[in-house]
This record gives sequence, structure tokens and C-alpha cells, in this order.
Amino acid sequence: MNRIPFRTSALLAGVLAAASALSACAPLIVGGAMLGGTLMATDRRTSGAQVEDQAIELKSLNRVRDLLGERNHVNATSYNRMVLITGEVHSEADKATVEQTVTRVENVRSVVNELEIMGASSLTSRSNDAIITSKVKATLVDAGDLFATAFKVVTERGTVYLMGRVTEREANRASELTRSVGGVQKVVKVFEVISEAELAELHSKTPAK
Repeated sequence: MNRIPFRTSALLAGVLAAASALSACAPLIVGGAMLGGTLMATDRRTSGAQVEDQAIELKSLNRVRDLLGERNHVNATSYNRMVLITGEVHSEADKATVEQTVTRVENVRSVVNELEIMGASSLTSRSNDAIITSKVKATLVDAGDLFATAFKVVTERGTVYLMGRVTEREANRASELTRSVGGVQKVVKVFEVISEAELAELHSKTPAK
């Protein structure tokens, strides 16, 4: 098993602490983004897009719950107005309803529906997913040749979804690293791919520290 370097232990501890707050009686979960000053400055989305993404996630959560109640476990994660839907629902009809509902949320640009038709995952499974997510994030931080803040990581039943505005090179490197993490069953890319020239332009606009 790969050991996580000491310098990422604070990151790992923080994510694990958040994972411990998972509740078995909360079948609908929204994947929120941290909007701290430093993270906003290094995020490849505009500040407006980051705010929109949080609003999209919250509205998606509320509208799906209003329609389907508590009978499904649905996660909605938005990055640059692309929404990834994960979790478990009881029927094809519920799966279609969730997608249609999220698609109609204001400012949503596209939807990737990865819902599975099956019983809701257990608290143990979700806790394991949170641990895998923390390990993937720590691995991206330690890589040295990637900007870890450019990636959003979502894990469902051992499948890791990678989101972000990245180049093809970054996408492939992040996927390779993620596959090396213990417990990862599959890696799914949900990226907005940009060119190396676009990346250089984004870096040129990043405020100097």
C-alpha cells in the first residue's frame, strides 16, 4: 500500500473529518465547492462560475428532493456549469426524472447522468468513498507536476469521477495517478479539455503571490 507523505496529512485529515459527518438518514447529497479566497484565486473557473456552480448544486438538490422525496440517493456536482449526477435510484423513470430536473436548473450547460438503478448505498460504502476521494486528492497534491486545485474529485462505490478544466496531458496524468490509488475500481473523466495555449493564458491572469 502506498504511504501518503506527511506534508499532505493535514489535507487528508480535513477531508476525513468531513467524511465522518455523513449521515445514514440523508439520502440526497449535494457536492459543494469550497469558496475560500485562496482556492477561488487558483481555480480555473471565473469567480462568477464558482458561485453559479454552488447555486446549481443547491437548486438541483432541492428540486430532486421535492419531486422524489427521500427514496433515492442522489449527488449533484457542478463544475463550470457542467453537472455530474451520481448515486442510486430505484427505476429508469426516477433516473430520467432526475436528469430532466437538473437540466432545467438555471445556468446548467450540460448534464452527465451516472446514476445507477439499485438500492441506496450503505453508510459504510459512502465512508469508504470519502476515504478514496481524500487519498486521490492527496495523490494529486503530491504529484508535483499537476495543479491539484484544477481538479474536482467525486467517488461513488469505488468509481472515481474527475472533473475540471484541464489539458489532455493533465487529464491523462491525473487519471493515471488516480488508478494507482488503493480502492479505486474505475476512473471516469468528466473534463472540460482546454489547449496548452489556453492554460498558459489562464496562468498569466493568476495574481502573483
